Amino acid sequence: MIRVAILGAGIGAEHLAAYRTLPDHFTVAAVVDQDRARADAIRGGDGFTTLSDINDALTDPAIDLIDICLPPHLHVPVTLRALAAGKHVICEKPLATSMADIDRIRHAATAVGRRVYPVFQYRWGPAFAALRRLTAAGLTGAPQVGTVETHWSRGAGYYAVPWRGTWAGEQGGAVLGHAIHTHDLMTHIMGPVAQVAATTATRVNPIETEDCAAISFQMVNGALCTSSITLGAATDETRLRFVFERLTATSGASPYAPGTGQWQFQARTPADQAQVDQVLAVPSDAPVGFCGFLMAVAQDMTRAYEAAVTLDDGAASIALITAIYHAARSGTWARLPITRDHPLYEGWQP
Repeated sequence: MIRVAILGAGIGAEHLAAYRTLPDHFTVAAVVDQDRARADAIRGGDGFTTLSDINDALTDPAIDLIDICLPPHLHVPVTLRALAAGKHVICEKPLATSMADIDRIRHAATAVGRRVYPVFQYRWGPAFAALRRLTAAGLTGAPQVGTVETHWSRGAGYYAVPWRGTWAGEQGGAVLGHAIHTHDLMTHIMGPVAQVAATTATRVNPIETEDCAAISFQMVNGALCTSSITLGAATDETRLRFVFERLTATSGASPYAPGTGQWQFQARTPADQAQVDQVLAVPSDAPVGFCGFLMAVAQDMTRAYEAAVTLDDGAASIALITAIYHAARSGTWARLPITRDHPLYEGWQP
């Protein structure tokens, strides 16, 4: 049984709901929030302790795992404090906002023998389980072209929270805070990125950070991908389309659980379609979102489990964001990996 302290009762409420579905693996022992009434409000019938001081959770020897659901500018310092206290860490996105901080986290985790799990819950859902089965059956072939759309609506109400829309508080705009999940899915499915070109703009809201972007990716395997981002859409919609050598996979428009909904898996040849349909006909109880993410964490903490999101995955995400901001500002293709001599190694904040 893994004993957890959730830091932050905002998005932490969604984490709590997922922990409740996994009572054989997790016990939420504490929820920490400066507003203890907000922590009490998400209690339901749970018996966790509510705290207002993070240090009370970090110094509790009964806590195994710290789940960080705080504003982005607190992610790195609190992760480092939790590791120093000997805790495993789950951290909401973004894990960090520089490759220098990623290296600090990696060093700290290695020093104490603890694990860090960046939150990429979008990887879990029936559609992605189906795509993995099709790949294992040899029915996709090599990745060719992909496109992802993060077309959401964010306005004055969203940015009424003081730290949002600022470089100091949010640490970035739509590329960092909104499209990070779709970019993780793109690389998870299509492979790592070799180089990127990008244009970013602030066109929708009177904020410091970008709320629109158009991005091109060349993958290490030669595939080509694009990403279209805006926070000025009429509704929140996420769309994914992945073209492989033998199959095209097309999502619906679900914004926060793109692995659900009506996906289409269309083979290039009728003969392959019959095999595709046969694979898809197999019943699946694949977990969705945070439930799948946390199940993988539980399995990884008790035995090796290759599906868990790792610190390396979080590092790859931050490297890609670094490259996107560098490409947008320099007007050139930005290559990966990001090395210590890169001009944005210490961070992309202006």
